[in-house]
Amino acid sequence: MENIGMLIKAFIVGGLFCVAGQLLIDRTKLTPARILTIYVVTGLIFGAIGIYQPLCDFAGAGASVPLTGFGNTRAKGVRKAVAEQGFLGIFTGGFTASAGGICAAVFFALSAALLFKPRDKNK
Repeated sequence: MENIGMLIKAFIVGGLFCVAGQLLIDRTKLTPARILTIYVVTGLIFGAIGIYQPLCDFAGAGASVPLTGFGNTRAKGVRKAVAEQGFLGIFTGGFTASAGGICAAVFFALSAALLFKPRDKNK
């Protein structure tokens, strides 16, 4: 029963992120790329000041999977690397922490490109 509660919380929080993004698309002149950037930077800032992790603890994948979670992962990586390596960690920590996700994205994008025939959306 506890797992169902976590699934519901993840669904609600993740859904709210989607609703916010859709509202930004519908009600502003922001492009989807800018909205995605805003999500990553917001997650990074909230992660850096320590207010994003409680949301991840509450909602699980509903908060850690969206792009705000990617920003939070980078902030945690920088924090950890600075503690271990000092000043140099500012430049390496975010990349180290997010390398697995970036590699997975590249792998799956390449796999999709090789498996499916691209076509023009207007046809």
